[in-house]
Amino acid sequence: MSDFEIRRATVDDIPAIVAMLADDPLGAGRESPDDLTPYRAAFERLDSDPQQRLVVAVREGRTVGTLQLTVIPGLSRRGATRSIIEGVRIHSEERGGGLGTQLIEWAVEESRREGCVLVQLTSDATRIDAHRFYERLGFEASHVGFKLPLA
Repeated sequence: MSDFEIRRATVDDIPAIVAMLADDPLGAGRESPDDLTPYRAAFERLDSDPQQRLVVAVREGRTVGTLQLTVIPGLSRRGATRSIIEGVRIHSEERGGGLGTQLIEWAVEESRREGCVLVQLTSDATRIDAHRFYERLGFEASHVGFKLPLA
C-alpha cells in the first residue's frame, strides 16, 4: 500500500509542479518559477482537454511528484490509440524511494484503461539515470527523437 495519493492536478499545485520542473540542471535553464503566468495559461489548456491528464502525487498534503499523460488516437498500427508520458518529475527529497516507479505504473495502467496499445515517452539524451530507470520498467529505446524549437 502506498502512502501517497495520485490525483488530477489543480491550479493550486502549479507552484509545486514548476518547482520540481526547475529542480535539475536542464530545468533550471528553461523554467521560471518566479513568474507562474505562462504556467497558469498552460494549465487551463491542459485541464480543459479530455485527452490530457496532469497528475500529482501527494504525500501528507505535500506535492512530491508529477507527470502528464496524453492519450492520442491514431491511424497507424491499425488505428491504435497510444499514450505519451511527459514531464515526469519527483521531488528531490523523494527520489530513489519507489515513487517514480509507482507513478509510471499508474500511467501505464491508466493507458490500458483508455484502450492504448502503446505507451511512449522521451527523455533528454543527457539523462542517463532516467534511461536506466525507464529500461528497468520495460521501456525500450527503440526510436531516435527529433525536435525543432519554434520559439
